Amino acid sequence: MGEQTVALNRRARHDYTIDETFEAGIVLTGTEIKSIRANKVNLTDAYARIDRRYNHEPKRTRKLLLHRSEIDELLGRAARKGQTIVPLRLYISDRGRAKVELGLARGKQLHDKRRDIAERDARREVARELADVQRGR
Repeated sequence: MGEQTVALNRRARHDYTIDETFEAGIVLTGTEIKSIRANKVNLTDAYARIDRRYNHEPKRTRKLLLHRSEIDELLGRAARKGQTIVPLRLYISDRGRAKVELGLARGKQLHDKRRDIAERDARREVARELADVQRGR
């Protein structure tokens, strides 16, 4: 069956350089998992942080499930200058559980973003030229 991606945070890969990724479960209520299965999810302005707050609002904080060693590693590495924890993808696992892929990231400078765009455009141009050669043009 495979995992079913429900939501992607495309902005995160544009704004951050992802150093490492982690998988975390989410504590949800019944109505929240129904919304996720119906693809009514948005990760656009989502962020992750480590604390112990309990809310029950529609845009409430949701608890992520990680092993203690993973939490400690994230805490230690996120404390470094310029590191942050960013949700990258929300998906349903093979076992039907909602999971979040978290990325340990560094913010990109404007020149980094421009370089990435230039590299992507160059790869696209090379692929286009290759396709033209293979078609015999």
